[in-house]
Amino acid sequence: MKTATRTITLILATAAPALAASGAESEGNGFLVTLFLAFGALILVFQLVPGLLLFASMLKGIFSRPAAEERETNRTT
Repeated sequence: MKTATRTITLILATAAPALAASGAESEGNGFLVTLFLAFGALILVFQLVPGLLLFASMLKGIFSRPAAEERETNRTT
């Protein structure tokens, strides 16, 4: 049993560096990767601006006083 355990441990210890190597080396980003990331950033920015405008108008609607028309309808009812 000890011999089998030692053998398995020895095999796993020698194979660990081979399993850890991914084979992919970093060569830096290419032009297309940069272009793709820039395109994604543009999409986020173009969706962020209208979202912020809607959020600001929602806050304005929540925290503003009621309009004069609503006051008049409240008086008549």
